[in-house]
Amino acid sequence: MTSALSLSQARTLRGLGVALAGGVVLAFTGAFGTGETPIWLRLAYWCFVMLAGALWGTVASKLVELVVDYDERPWPAAAALTAVITLPMTAFVWLVTGLIFVGRAYPPEAFVHLLGPVALVTGTISVLNVFLGRPSVQTHVAPGPSPERARFLDRLPARLRGARLIAVQAEDHYLRLHTDRGSDLILMRLSDALAELEGLEGAQTHRSWWVARDAVRDVDRGDGRASLTLDGGLTAPVSRRHARALRAAGWW
Repeated sequence: MTSALSLSQARTLRGLGVALAGGVVLAFTGAFGTGETPIWLRLAYWCFVMLAGALWGTVASKLVELVVDYDERPWPAAAALTAVITLPMTAFVWLVTGLIFVGRAYPPEAFVHLLGPVALVTGTISVLNVFLGRPSVQTHVAPGPSPERARFLDRLPARLRGARLIAVQAEDHYLRLHTDRGSDLILMRLSDALAELEGLEGAQTHRSWWVARDAVRDVDRGDGRASLTLDGGLTAPVSRRHARALRAAGWW
């Protein structure tokens, strides 16, 4: 993440970049029978189609994210994303291809023949975006002798100013801030909060949780999943992917 772009914006731009690169490759290789047309027309066609697919894919990704955890199940997430994108994109490609290369809409039976190629391209792009888009595990180290104050502490509501931060929990577009003086909500994404938590020793333990290391009182690793018991009896989940990073960092 950079100061100029939020993580969600960076993901959207990366998706558009992957789509544009894919469009250039498909144009120069003359994919799916387009090799007989001039290169400028192929570039215009493929880049337009791929960018349109990327924009629809951004919307589809939000829908899939509601039912499939991208971190825990990346392959099912990619399959679900492919399924959601393919049918509308096939209709779009059917219309655009006919208008550009034939000058009129393709006959209805051509729609069926386009399903396979569209699914293949969509599946490839979906896999790339799911795996490239998996956020790095944020494990903040102990601050040095003169640490810079974590910017995130300035976001604490007035009644919690000066409290010790125990955990940050994502709830839709909000964050619930758990402290030793109670909890409250602020409007912010966890992905954007992680950079501002630098300066506090802690880690992202799950897609929806960040935990302060000094708040951990016990670790439960039963039935294949881990969870952390925090100060005040709060329980924070630990996903499998984040568990590997936490073990490497010596959390247990």
